[in-house]
Amino acid sequence: MGQFVPNPLSSRFDQALIVAAELHRHQFRKSSQTPYLAHLLAVSSLVLEYGGNETEAIAGLLHDAVEDQGGLPTLEKIRAEFGEEVANIVEGCTDAYTIPKPPWKERKLAYIVHLANASASVKLVSCADKLHNARSILMDYRQLGDELWSRFAGGKDGTLWYYRAIADTLQAVNPNPIVAELDRVVTEIEHLANLSA
Repeated sequence: MGQFVPNPLSSRFDQALIVAAELHRHQFRKSSQTPYLAHLLAVSSLVLEYGGNETEAIAGLLHDAVEDQGGLPTLEKIRAEFGEEVANIVEGCTDAYTIPKPPWKERKLAYIVHLANASASVKLVSCADKLHNARSILMDYRQLGDELWSRFAGGKDGTLWYYRAIADTLQAVNPNPIVAELDRVVTEIEHLANLSA
């Protein structure tokens, strides 16, 4: 049996970093001063830490580009620059292509149904996205308490429902360490929410 040789990230990943920075330069995390790029870097990092490949890590950097920065024309630019596989993962992580977005609950229900049958790559990137978001929610919840929920279109009940539904859906169709970690973080948020009820 040969020794495992890690594959270094290529200049393709460097280019995706530049594109993500250019697309999201003026965006910030919800109700914070944190540059949005921090989230994209975290998602890409989680993808790599949980065994993803470079293509999936690139999709992690670009997973919100279509939804937040230009819709289908942006998807076609990603396809042209980074290939079909990256574009398909990004598309699979996108729940809206238009501004204004469709109603929140309708979008989230459709995304949960879609996620159950998505490719393993889409599941990985989506789970990394939701895990980083859930960790951020937990950190902010500890500091802000229930005031936190005003940031979210779904409010407290809708946001808790959505993250639990994502964790349960992924656990049912693709149980693995990153899904287990998402479940743990969501459970901790739920515990705090019950304490404050």
